[in-house]
Formats: sequence, structure tokens, C-alpha cells
Amino acid sequence: MKRLLALLAACVTALGLTGLLGPQAVAGPRAVAAAGCRVDYTVTSQWQGGFQAGVKITNLGAPVSGWTLTFALPDASQKIVQGWNATWSQSGSAVTATALDWNRTLATGAAADLGFTGSFTGANPKPTAFALNGVPCTGSVEEPPPTTPGDGTPVGVNGRLHVCGVHLCNQYNRPVQLRGMSTHGIQWFSKCYNTASLDALAKNWKSDLLRIAMYVQEDGYETDPAGFTGRVNGLVDMAEARGMYAVIDFHTLTPGDPNYNLDRAKTFFASVAARNAGKKNVIYEIANEPNGVSWTAVKSYAEQVIPVIRAADPDAVIIVGTRGWSSLGVSDGSNESEVVNNPVNATNIMYAFHFYAASHKDAYRAAVSRAASQLPLFVSEFGTVSATGGGTLDRASTTAWLDLLDQLKISYANWTYSDAPESSAAFRPGTCDGGDYSSSGVLTESGTLLKSRISTPDSFPTS
Repeated sequence: MKRLLALLAACVTALGLTGLLGPQAVAGPRAVAAAGCRVDYTVTSQWQGGFQAGVKITNLGAPVSGWTLTFALPDASQKIVQGWNATWSQSGSAVTATALDWNRTLATGAAADLGFTGSFTGANPKPTAFALNGVPCTGSVEEPPPTTPGDGTPVGVNGRLHVCGVHLCNQYNRPVQLRGMSTHGIQWFSKCYNTASLDALAKNWKSDLLRIAMYVQEDGYETDPAGFTGRVNGLVDMAEARGMYAVIDFHTLTPGDPNYNLDRAKTFFASVAARNAGKKNVIYEIANEPNGVSWTAVKSYAEQVIPVIRAADPDAVIIVGTRGWSSLGVSDGSNESEVVNNPVNATNIMYAFHFYAASHKDAYRAAVSRAASQLPLFVSEFGTVSATGGGTLDRASTTAWLDLLDQLKISYANWTYSDAPESSAAFRPGTCDGGDYSSSGVLTESGTLLKSRISTPDSFPTS
């Protein structure tokens, strides 16, 4: 539905997802010394012979323009395999991570989140001797405490979710509604998803979820499967640390037949499901917006991908895209009956419905109202403007939609938590170059409206 102009791909070069490259300086001003820093190192996942780690750098000194982080791997068998949010290199036990263009500046108190996957054959001790631009990072190197039940966050209160009847239900078997935001394509807007922006989303916006839009085409997953998989896993961890749910969106759009990406989907979901199976906050969305294809073809795709996820993660909720850009077929002249009469042969699943308020009005709302009594629905993407992602915000239609979703307890994610040059974006262009993601000065009209709706209390039932 939303369409980013093709020229954006040429204008935005910071992917935030890098392979293992040799030592290389980032173009631009010469790096300046850091006056002090803290590094938090977290092993987010470990398996036989491999692991994934997150590295959070916090600048405690004067502002830094350009940075290089160095550290030592204490076991000779430890090797960096793939890294993201920096240019990574390794020589013996010495590891170097150099800033990318979009995250090269660290203000005092600002942080950068990096990560990598590694291999090992012996022990897997923590790295030592962290230094930022040659200055030792003397802050503690600790793993943050995990989110625990009862901490007041959405995940802490609700725990692992499941489908009960036509509702999304929490650990108390009570229907809940999650409200949150979707990223834009992480290949274009990685700079919008960092410590500051996710802190703002969780604490100031009080969002319940982050939908992670990983495009498959359009310079996405197909260009670097390992890198994009790592970046998605990193964002899952960042959402988990803040008590938010993470919707892993396999963002297929062009071509519209999800079967075109069937093999890629099986590979991707086998990997992320195995890695995230122990987490309570993960929801899988297996095909963003099928279009130009029959419901039978979409159903066939779903029934081949779902078992791959279930083999590793048998209990997670899975969202299945629907025909006509996930409109339950309405945008193709059909309606919800095709899904009602021929549902996917799987349990613990929901069906996606997408809308753009200025383009999709009463007929679409009527379809959702009818379908909600027969199908578990999840509005995994919607916009306040037209289906192009642009035009004027339609406040009346958006309000009517959100009131309906609240009434039906249907969860939703808004497109988009980004500073894209389109009116559907929550932030004004250039916002992601700074550190403010909440004040009225950085929000668009759409962002202001969504923040006001999402930040109202959830009142999740616990008995």
C-alpha cells in the first residue's frame, strides 16, 4: 500500500547492516578522542560453536565525531563472523568496530548499539580491554538484567501471548490489545532505530510493540541474508530489553506472490525461530502484503512456512498476510468469506489486515467488523494518510478506525516510526540525525496523533 519513491534508495545509503570487512576508515572528519566511555556487552544467544552478542557504547565524555571501538577476544578460538551497525574487522584476538556515516557522532551521554555473531570452539569468555578512540572504557561491562514478570512492561505483565478464539490473549488467558509502531525498511532507516529512539518508544510513547519491517527485495534481505537476519535479531533484543513485543515482518511487496520468496522465507524463519524460541516477546509475520495473487496461493505459502517456525518455536503467534495487500481480499473486490471458508490449516495464528485511512473507509471497516467475530485479526500495518504513504492526514477516518480497533480489541502497528519524507512518517525529516524522538517539535501531524493514542494506559487484564 505505502510506496516509497524509488529515488529514496539512491539517496539513503546507510544500511546499518555490514558484512565482515577489512579495516577501513569511514569517510568524513577525522575522529576525535573520547574523554570516557562505558561498554555493556551482552551475549544474547549461544548455540553449539556459535553465539550472538550485543555491544552498547555510551559516551561519558565530550561529544565524539567519528569513533572506533577496539577490544580483545580472550579465547583464541573466538572469531567474528558477521557484524552490524559498524564496519567490523579482526586481527588475531584484536577486534575493531568503526562507526558508519549515520552513527559516527556521539553526544555526551549518547549511546550506539552494535552487534555481531561469532564462532568459538573452546570457552566463550567476555571480551576485555574495550577502548573508544584509544581511551579505555572504564565503565562496567555487564549484562543487563532480563525483563521479568511483574515489571510493569507489556511483556512483563502479559508474558507469552497466544490466540484464544478470535482474540490475542495473555498469560492469564485474557484478551489484550497491543498498540505500537512499525519501522520503515531497516535497509533505509537504520539510523532511526537506536538506544535513544527505542527508549523513547517504550518509555515516552509507551508503545507495546515494535514491528520490524525487513524488506526482502528493494535492497533488503536477498542482498545480505546473514546481515539482515542479525539486524532483525538485534532489534528483537532491544525490544525485549524494554519490555516490548517484537513483530518480525518478512516484508514482501514486489513481487506480490509470497511463493516467489518461499525458499528465502523458510531459510529466514528457520534461523530466527531457532534463535528466538525462548523469548516471550516474538511474533512472526510471514508475508507482509500479498497482491496480484489468489488466497489459495497465499494459503499454500503459509502452510509451508508455518511448520518451519513451529519446528523450532511451537508456541509463538504467527500472523498470515491476506489477499489484496492484506485487506482480506477487499481491495481485490472480494471479502473476508474467502478466508473464513478456507482458513489456513494451523493453530495459534492470526490474519493480517492493513488499511490507509484516507483511502480505505466504510466498506473496509464493515469487512473488519464482520470478520472480527470469525477470524483472529491483527492490524500489523496502517497509515493515517492515503495508500501511497502520502497526502493529507485523514483525522476523521483514522479516529474512526482506531476507535473500532479499540472496541474489537484488535492490535495494531502504525506505519511508520521513521523520518521518511512522506506524511505517513511519525517524525519530521532529519529527526533521526538527532536524539529527540518525543517532543512536539519533531513529530509530524501523524506522529502527534499516534503518540497521543498509543501513550494512553493499556489496562491489561491479569485475572
